[in-house]
Amino acid sequence: MEPFVPQRSIVRSIWGSGDTVLLIFAGASAEFALNKAVDWLYFTGRLPADPLGRLFSTVTYAQQIVFADEANALAAIDRITSIHKGVEQQRGASIPSTAYLDVLFMLVGYSISAYELLERKLLPEEKEEVFSVFFRVGQRMGLTGLPSTHEEFLRLRGRHLLQNLVYSKFSRDLYRQYRKSLGLVRYMVLLQTQVLLVPRRVRRLLKLPFIPLLYPVVQLYKISRLLHLDKGIKILLLPPRYRAQVFGLDSVT
Repeated sequence: MEPFVPQRSIVRSIWGSGDTVLLIFAGASAEFALNKAVDWLYFTGRLPADPLGRLFSTVTYAQQIVFADEANALAAIDRITSIHKGVEQQRGASIPSTAYLDVLFMLVGYSISAYELLERKLLPEEKEEVFSVFFRVGQRMGLTGLPSTHEEFLRLRGRHLLQNLVYSKFSRDLYRQYRKSLGLVRYMVLLQTQVLLVPRRVRRLLKLPFIPLLYPVVQLYKISRLLHLDKGIKILLLPPRYRAQVFGLDSVT
């Protein structure tokens, strides 16, 4: 059976690393909080009850699609579509089409920024590969308004960042829940990580710290990976309830 993502694709390198996936989660957790459609995630009650767990499930679902064969990946995408349709029926309204695009845009954008922060700058054709994978996900979901190239994606993402983000009571509540789940020190690490990853508009709306204090720490962390000390660092930084999930991110391949 053909894989959904070719074996040598850069997308497998990005999503096959627990460190990179964790950074994608960190970036998405900021932008999720600002999206105008975030009230849909509150409708079921799952997001405010366990915001980090809910976001982890979204990111790990995407990871599983990346490493599935074609048939299983398409089946997983269809399940996602079906779940959202069910929520729409419960609420008696439709999720805005732009909200689906925004999630796909996050996965593309943070796949690239996370990998570049931890590894190296991606080549233009590698960025196109990342875009192409999630473009296919969007196509399967029947989304309209999808950009057709990475260059077009950048233009449309910029427009979405201006039009679809707002700091709201949901934003405030989510960050309160993040702090409650992580504790003060880990919460501050999350904020500093987001500074390194998110677009300028997201930083401004969330009033994130201006100075990226964590950048030198990231460079030291890269060295720790070479010395196989990174697992111990993650044990210190991660809340106990999420450690198994995080360490499991490296075992998908």
